[in-house]
Amino acid sequence: MNFIFGLTFSFSAVALLFVGCGAVLQGCDKTIALEITNIYENGDTALHYDYCEDINDGRGFTSGIAGFCTGTGDAWLVIQEYHKLSGGKDQMSTFDPVLAEYAKTGNNATTGLSGYCTVWNKLGSSDSKFKQAQDTIRDSLYMDPAMDYAKQLGLKTSIAQGQLYDAGIQHGASDGPDGLGGMIAKTNALVTADEAGDSGSTLTVNGHKIDEIAWLNRFLGVRADVLSNPREPTNMSGAWAKTLYRIKSYQYAVGAKEYNWGDSVKVLDNDGKPITVTCAIALSSRQDSGVVGLNIARWPLFLIMSLGFYLTHVGSHRRGYR
Repeated sequence: MNFIFGLTFSFSAVALLFVGCGAVLQGCDKTIALEITNIYENGDTALHYDYCEDINDGRGFTSGIAGFCTGTGDAWLVIQEYHKLSGGKDQMSTFDPVLAEYAKTGNNATTGLSGYCTVWNKLGSSDSKFKQAQDTIRDSLYMDPAMDYAKQLGLKTSIAQGQLYDAGIQHGASDGPDGLGGMIAKTNALVTADEAGDSGSTLTVNGHKIDEIAWLNRFLGVRADVLSNPREPTNMSGAWAKTLYRIKSYQYAVGAKEYNWGDSVKVLDNDGKPITVTCAIALSSRQDSGVVGLNIARWPLFLIMSLGFYLTHVGSHRRGYR
């Protein structure tokens, strides 16, 4: 996501065995939502824990399953979580002073990080604790806030919940005009009358009863407009307009009435071709088979303790899918 947002995290150190704080997507639904977003981000459904490169987008090194960046602070969160799991000193420790400074200042340089991607590649390929750290931060920053919004709205369908997660990954959870919260507010403002539908789920918005899929269609329209015409200066590079396939993919599934997913769902890939996504996350080809998570929702999610700072992050920014 191409903007600044202020999220103050102050969570207790609680381990949840199935889902993160406030999460709604569980089991196969969560797995499929992750896979769909992986298609948009990487062009396949694999979890690229070992991915790392400088894509020259002004955010330093971009790495891991959610495009964690050294210049925006979330990569540093992953490393800190990994330190907790590894017991302190580990192969990433040598980068701590530089990562901490860059996270604090929003510095997008890679100076002082020689060998960073080599270490990330190695740990992402072989270290289950490093993978677990990435899962935890992804859920804390993106999945959990998106699902909190879903609960507030009363969303029940897999497709609506999955769309909020994907939007959270790309846009972030802020209330700014380009953020997830801002887009939800804009969508709600469009609800001025009751509207029936066939989803089996009815929301109450502005005192009106609206079918959940009718609301989702409005949200997809609002998000498409933001991608085409972002309001925040940091998002005006034109890159977002190239990712409208994310909207078309979900619209395709809505058109096919794929509201609740079960074990699979058919969406469009980045070339507009139908693809069936199943409940079985693949691994990056460079990863070992001892992965954290054919069903990620079963793994404990250890929440971040007392993080109180403003975080700038980049969303859909890996391998040309910005």
